[in-house]
Amino acid sequence: MDRLTSAARDELRALAARYGEPVHFRRRLRGVSFDPITRSDRFGEVAMAIRRPSGTLLLSTKEFYPPGAYRLPTGGISHGEGILDALRREAHEETGLETEVRRFLARIDYLAPAGADAVFHTFAFLLDERGGTLGSLDPAERISSYREVRPEELEEVARRLEAATGAAPEIGGEWADWGRFRSVVHDAVARALREIG
Repeated sequence: MDRLTSAARDELRALAARYGEPVHFRRRLRGVSFDPITRSDRFGEVAMAIRRPSGTLLLSTKEFYPPGAYRLPTGGISHGEGILDALRREAHEETGLETEVRRFLARIDYLAPAGADAVFHTFAFLLDERGGTLGSLDPAERISSYREVRPEELEEVARRLEAATGAAPEIGGEWADWGRFRSVVHDAVARALREIG
């Protein structure tokens, strides 16, 4: 069953009216036994394309990720939490930066290998950095470093994520499934940024 509540659907309509209609993707996953898909404390996540003053986008990696696996920061949306509230909270916790929401870029509904209902959702936004000092405020996130890429490099980032391999006990699954899942939002954000210019 789709995890979106009527309140979440209403908020998505309001966010699209305020920040622009997002590109909408539905993607079938090959595997669903990995974090964050298996987490019962959330129905989805926000993805943050944080634009730095130089025009580059911020990526992060965690200490247990495969080498070179940098990605756009994301954060879970708890049941009953507003999407915009989660976006603002997670952007600050993951980066320590003060940001301003600029655009609703993409909505991605992930389907299980069999079935028609979405099992997870990602909502991607463009944010502009407005201040602060870069650094994770939540040690439990285990963010080990950041890097910046030009928007046109996001598809290359997606291809690197798709190439991940091996067992991933830290996320309860396989890096290959996780990498394919994580690549989708990078392709979606790249497409949305091209469309809005």
